[in-house]
Amino acid sequence: MKHLLRLLSIPGLKFRRFFFPLLLISFASTAQAGVSITDDFGNEIILQAPAKRIVALYGSFNEIFYAMDLGDRLVARTAADHYPEQITALPSIGTHMRPNPELIVALKPDLVLQMAGRSQAATALEPLKARGIPCAMFRVTSFEQMFSMVRRLGVLTGESGAADALVNSMNARLDRVSAGYSGADASQVFFEVRYPNLLAAGQGSIVNDIIRHAGGINCVSNHKKIVRMGEEELMRLNPQNYVYQIGRMNPSPVRPDERSHFKLIDAVRNNRILKVDESVFSRPGPRNVEAVEILADFLFNNKEK
Repeated sequence: MKHLLRLLSIPGLKFRRFFFPLLLISFASTAQAGVSITDDFGNEIILQAPAKRIVALYGSFNEIFYAMDLGDRLVARTAADHYPEQITALPSIGTHMRPNPELIVALKPDLVLQMAGRSQAATALEPLKARGIPCAMFRVTSFEQMFSMVRRLGVLTGESGAADALVNSMNARLDRVSAGYSGADASQVFFEVRYPNLLAAGQGSIVNDIIRHAGGINCVSNHKKIVRMGEEELMRLNPQNYVYQIGRMNPSPVRPDERSHFKLIDAVRNNRILKVDESVFSRPGPRNVEAVEILADFLFNNKEK
């Protein structure tokens, strides 16, 4: 501003006639500075300024913001969010599917984020949109979709550089993994989401892309995210590797080699069984790269973490 005042003090009518319009344009551009993106459902999200008070209705966003060193932009969490540990200090505003609109409004967010899933995910945003709160919803079933989401979150927060740095870091780690198994034969992988009432990860899940980047092949060909699987169908698939998760979807699974009717599966007979953390494998976010590293180590180096 001091420099502008000095320039304005320069005598000369022609200079002032030239300079004042430029100055007004500059101030107008600054005043109107905002950010905008289109979410994964075609909604244009327009913010008057980069988001500073964010409510994320799904834990993936928390992990991404902390990985971008933007954890201080978050003002709330859902009841299920406990990672990173710092997030537990924030107030809970309900659940992913059933957030409390009044609690959210009271926090005065300038952006609410949601991850697509069941229809209730979109429904949960309606009372917030009705109050004029900008809401964006994303769908992530692959690393490419995740990288696109991260970059758009970078735009919404005015931190595109941090978003690019995160994407580049994740890509570099994925490249190192693929270089490690280059030329090796891919083996079939079955990923158990829940047991009993067996559910498997289908082609429409982030797990499918984790398996692919780890050098494996998802033996479940159904294009859904989660596939209900009869045990006779599992026997027919006869996977070479059996991965089962532990977490909210599968809180206390019995080991596959302790299920008597599973003992005919090649993966069980050959002790090709891996137990993994649900939040690392099934929740889209930066730790999915760690999932790829863990699975590739198991498939090609017979290591378990």
